[in-house]
Amino acid sequence: MERILIVDDEEDLLDLLSYNLEVTGYEVEKALTGRAALVKAGENPPDLIVLDVMLPDLLGFEVLRTLRSREETRGIPVILLTARGEESDVLVGFEMGADDYVSKPFSPRELIARIRAVIKRVAGKESARPHIRYGALEIDLDAHRVFLENHEVVLAPQEYKLLAFLATHPNRVYSRQMLIDQAWEENTFVEPRTVDVHIRRLRTRLEGYPSWIETVRGSGYRFNPSPSA
Repeated sequence: MERILIVDDEEDLLDLLSYNLEVTGYEVEKALTGRAALVKAGENPPDLIVLDVMLPDLLGFEVLRTLRSREETRGIPVILLTARGEESDVLVGFEMGADDYVSKPFSPRELIARIRAVIKRVAGKESARPHIRYGALEIDLDAHRVFLENHEVVLAPQEYKLLAFLATHPNRVYSRQMLIDQAWEENTFVEPRTVDVHIRRLRTRLEGYPSWIETVRGSGYRFNPSPSA
């Protein structure tokens, strides 16, 4: 389940969008200010941010610039909400790294369609990479093989799926249930603690580099692309 962070100072709009996104199947977080959004995005990076340009404390452009400057948030897709839809605003947003924009007023259905399109586009870019390399770690996504310091590491299927998913989404925190959805077949009952067992085994197999996979207390796990040995 993808998690969306909506940033807007209109509480009625936040509630309306949250309801429609949750009904569609998304997990939703809300922020009324730019500073609150930066804190939430940094602590637990979402899969996508819907960001209003006009906020009471910071312009959405400032928030976007900060998101793109930080390692843990620079890869998060951002859809800008603009009240005017002026070409200058749109161009500035795209130049600063926005992925799309929606002009107010808009329908929830339009925004949901844009969110789906951006997430699909981003996922397509990530899945198009046949190899991922982080220092001594290399993952061949086509062959489902993992190498550590040029030596192959044999992983169980669930261990590989967990590692490949986390490594293709670095610095993002995923709950145990979200990882179950990625690594196990649909309609398979898996206890959340089973994820912990597989993560422990995976860390053991990545001998010398267990800190690639970090535990985020109370939230889940994330992949750290720059671990300490």
